[in-house]
Amino acid sequence: MRIAILGAGAWGSALAINLSARHQISLWTKDSDHATEMQREQTNRRFLTNFTLPQSIQITAVLSEALDAAELTLIVVPIVGFRDTLRSVLKCKPELPILWGCKGFELETCHLPHQIVKQEYAEKLPLCGVLSGPSFAEEVARGLPTALTLASTEVDFSQTIASELHHSRLRIYTSDDVIGVETGGAIKNVITIAAGISDGIGFGHNARAALITRGLMEITRLGLGLGGDMKTFMGLAGLGDLILTCTGDLSRNRQVGLMLAAGKTLNDILTELGHVAEGVYTARSALELGMRLHVDMPITRAVCSILNEDISAREAVEVLLNREQKSEIY
Repeated sequence: MRIAILGAGAWGSALAINLSARHQISLWTKDSDHATEMQREQTNRRFLTNFTLPQSIQITAVLSEALDAAELTLIVVPIVGFRDTLRSVLKCKPELPILWGCKGFELETCHLPHQIVKQEYAEKLPLCGVLSGPSFAEEVARGLPTALTLASTEVDFSQTIASELHHSRLRIYTSDDVIGVETGGAIKNVITIAAGISDGIGFGHNARAALITRGLMEITRLGLGLGGDMKTFMGLAGLGDLILTCTGDLSRNRQVGLMLAAGKTLNDILTELGHVAEGVYTARSALELGMRLHVDMPITRAVCSILNEDISAREAVEVLLNREQKSEIY
């Protein structure tokens, strides 16, 4: 299959490397200097160092070149750039089937990616879906075993594309719950910041387990309020992704939490990371949606207070720990 991967960050580059053995891959970046650098060095030094980009991958900064012969496009830009990228695809090749791998809510609208797609493709929605699940880019690039969920309301499309992408080291499961898969992928980044803070303070494994478990409850409450399916939050795109990012040091959102606990400012943290940590921008939108739907989101509220209200990490965690006693199922 001829696949155009739009977004040459760590995740886009890892997918390009992983899929290039079985498919014809075009890897697009909007930065022409970045494209030239990758072509010259045959690696993505900015975002995925120490991995060679196979010669078979077409690297370009010209979108029409990437899409020209593509049978599928996989959009893996940060959520902040998703709408603009969709608009560009629409101008070039509006009928092209699309998958997206970005996680989070659009800051201005609180929309999930599928809602942005519906808005932009107002006249005729293409075959489309979301690819998500517990996956660090470096491990996917190395070919280590990984399992993902491909969700689409078009069952035949999801099964066809999943069969094309699936192999022994990249297992693709299908779902029809686009909302649940997107919500799990978005909110887990916020919970992960909280888990990183707890670990950075030194609260231990018990506290981390509690945050993961109560965080899953928070994800589930909001996801159900948005129209997701309970079963999704117990699967790869829910619990699986949450466990990975809360416990794995390759997680950028976990690193944000650890550095906040160490007393670093958010601006310094983001500069030091050099990559997008989606949980930083998702927290506010998630809390706003929770208030609209009357969904209690105490962990998200605590993270927002640290990120946006200049409350110390320790203070915010202490507030969480001192909440009133209640039933676990609430």
